[in-house]
Amino acid sequence: MNKGERKKRIEQAIIQFLSPTHFSVEDKSADHRGHSHAPQEGESHYNIMIKSHKFIGKSRIVRERIVQKLLYDEFKSGLHALSMHLEPP
Repeated sequence: MNKGERKKRIEQAIIQFLSPTHFSVEDKSADHRGHSHAPQEGESHYNIMIKSHKFIGKSRIVRERIVQKLLYDEFKSGLHALSMHLEPP
């Protein structure tokens, strides 16, 4: 995997499926290097912030489930931790 590819895939998924009014994806893997289950190559820990109309009327738990389902393949391929801040606009 090329460095930064996971971040690009996460950003593309967010744009394609959530049409955010604002979002950011921050790779925090370096802060977790050496921790249990943290791969040496990184790209395993991210902070995301998303504002999307698709979150209107949804509870925090439902919003988190939407994103977890959206990134299911990333979790299966090495995404270890995801800090989420999800809001309607």
